Amino acid sequence: MQLNRMITGWGNYFCLGPVSKAYRAVDRHARSRLRQWLRKKHKVPGRATARFPDAYLHQTLGLIHLGKRTASFPWAEHEPSPRAGCGKPARPVR
Repeated sequence: MQLNRMITGWGNYFCLGPVSKAYRAVDRHARSRLRQWLRKKHKVPGRATARFPDAYLHQTLGLIHLGKRTASFPWAEHEPSPRAGCGKPARPVR
C-alpha cells in the first residue's frame, strides 16, 4: 500500500526526539482521510466511523499505526526533562 510506505518513511525520518504527539496526530489524520475516501467510494453518509472503525482500518485494510512504533523508542513517550542529571534545574547553554 503506497500510503503505508509514505507514512512509514515519514515516521522513520522524524523518529528522533519526542514524537508520540506527532505520531498520534498523523495517525488521526490518516484515519480521517482514509474514512473520507471510503465514505465517498461507498457513498456512506455522515462521518462513517461506525461503518469503518479504527480496528477495521488498521487490521482489515492494513493501515499502519505509527503510535505502536514508539514502543521501541525509549525517548518517544517523554518530553525532555527540565532538570539536569543531578536533580538540579538545568541551566541554558550559552
